[in-house]
Amino acid sequence: MKIVFVLPFLTIWCLCFSHAHGLRPPFRPKDILPLLPRQVSRPILNTLYSPIDILPTFVGDVSSPDDNLEWKGACFYKNRAWLEFHNKSGSEYGGGTLHIKVSDAHSWTCMDLYIFATPYRVTWDYYFLSREHTLEIKEWEGKAEYEYAKHKGVSIFLMEAGMLGTLQALWDVFPLFTNTGWGESSNIEFLKNHMGASFQERPQPWVTNVSVDDIHSGDFLAISKIRGRWGGFETLEKWVSGAYAGHSAVCLRDSEGKLWVAESGHENEEGQDVIAILPWDDWWNFELTQDDSNPHIALLPLHPAIHAKFNNTAAWKYALSMCGRPYGYHNLIFSWIDTISGNYPPPLDAHVVASVMTVWTHVQPEYAANMWNEALNKRLGTKGLSLPEVLVETERRGTSFDELLTIPEQDDWIYSDGKSTSCVAFILEMYKEAGLFDPIASSIQVTEFTIKDAYALNFFESNSSHLPKWCNDGDSVKLPYCQIKGKYRMELPGYNTMDPYPHMNEKCPSLPPKYNRASGC
Repeated sequence: MKIVFVLPFLTIWCLCFSHAHGLRPPFRPKDILPLLPRQVSRPILNTLYSPIDILPTFVGDVSSPDDNLEWKGACFYKNRAWLEFHNKSGSEYGGGTLHIKVSDAHSWTCMDLYIFATPYRVTWDYYFLSREHTLEIKEWEGKAEYEYAKHKGVSIFLMEAGMLGTLQALWDVFPLFTNTGWGESSNIEFLKNHMGASFQERPQPWVTNVSVDDIHSGDFLAISKIRGRWGGFETLEKWVSGAYAGHSAVCLRDSEGKLWVAESGHENEEGQDVIAILPWDDWWNFELTQDDSNPHIALLPLHPAIHAKFNNTAAWKYALSMCGRPYGYHNLIFSWIDTISGNYPPPLDAHVVASVMTVWTHVQPEYAANMWNEALNKRLGTKGLSLPEVLVETERRGTSFDELLTIPEQDDWIYSDGKSTSCVAFILEMYKEAGLFDPIASSIQVTEFTIKDAYALNFFESNSSHLPKWCNDGDSVKLPYCQIKGKYRMELPGYNTMDPYPHMNEKCPSLPPKYNRASGC
C-alpha cells in the first residue's frame, strides 16, 4: 500500500521537475496514473484520453533510403524512417528492411506505438529505446506489392496516445457496443463531447399515444439508437456525418388505407439486414417491446404541399420492387465522404481509411468485399479487383485513393446483389420515384445523402401548430416535428431548411463539431 502514498508525491515532483531548466523528467504523470487506485486514476484518465485515440495518425510513406521522412512522435520527438530493398530470401522480388531511428524521448518511461501498412500487409511495433530500429519484410507478396512499395512505399501510422492511451481508448470504445446502462451512458457522453449534443431529458411519458389516422404516405421516421451493437455503430456514424439520427424508415398507406412502414435495415429471421415493408402495428410494437437499443423516434410529417405531389402508386411500386433485397452496405460510407479532407474528423484521413480497409480485408474478406470493393471498382470502371489491386491501379493511373473515395455514387449503379440502398437512400429514392425531386430528379444522386441531408430537405411541416395534437404531448418544448419515443429530446439541427438543387450533397464537408457545409456543395 506504500505506493499509494508515494505516487502522488512523485507525480507532483515530476510536474515541477519538467518545468525546471527544460530537464527531461524520468516519467510523466500520466505514465504512472494506472498504478494509482482506480477511483483516483479513472477520472483523470478520462480527461486525457477518449475513444477516438484508438485511431492512428498518418505519418507518411517511405519508399527508399533517400527518403527524408521526419516527424515528431508521442514519446520520441525526433524520428526518421527510410526503406532499404534487399533479396535475402532469394525470391523473385526479394524483401525489404524498414529503418526507424528514434531519439529525444520526453521521459524515461514512455514509448511510441506504430502501425505499418501496404495494401498487402499490416503489422505493428513499439519503441521504448532511443536508437535505430528495424522492421524486416522477408519477402514481398509478389510483383504487385514490390512495385507498390517501390513507387508508393510503406505507410507509417502513429498511435499518438501511446500504448497506455491506446489501451484506454480500447476500453472506452468497448462499452459503446454493449447493451448495458454503461454502454448507453458511454454513447451519450461520446456524442456530447464530440458533437455537442445536449441530451435534455423529456418529461414523461416517453412514449406517445400515436393516432395513426394522422400519419400519411411519405412521412419520415428518424431513429436514434443509443445502446447495444447498433447504438455503438450509429454513434460513430453520427460523429463522422453530423447526423443526429442513425437510422430511418418511411410510412406508406395502401389503397385500403392501411398504414405500413418501409425500412432498409430490417433484420429478418435469418439475421440478415434487408429491405422490408411491415404493418405499422407490428413495426411500432417491436420498437416498444423488443428493440433493446433504446431507440428514440421522431415522426417528420411531409408538408401538405409536398404531400400533394407525392405519387403514392409510384412509391409503392418502387418499395415492392426493392422488398427483400439486402441493405445497402455497398455505398454506406460513400454518402459520408465527399471531399479530400473535409469529411474526416481528426485523426481520420484517407490513409487511415485505407489502412482500416486493409485490416478488415484480411480479417473478414467477404465483409470487406461487400462494404467497399465493388463500390471502388465502380469508381475505377473495373470489375473484380481486390482492395490491394484497387490501390495499385489507382496509383498506376496517377490519382490518389482519397480522390477515388470522393467520386459521387450513382443511383443507377447495379451491384452483384442488385441496387444498393442504405436506410436513407431507400427513402429518398422512393421520394425520387414519387416525384418529390421533380423537375431536377435526374441530377440528384440520393445515394450521396446522409440522414442529416435527408431531414434538412425542405419537405416537411415545421410549424408546430400545424402538427397533430398528440405531437410532443406533455412536453413544454414544442419541437417542429413529432417525437414519439425516447427519454431524451431529439435534436435535428438544420431541420427542413434546404431546397433541393442539382448535384446536391456531392461535395460537402462535414467536420465536427459544427458540421458547417459550403453553399451549393
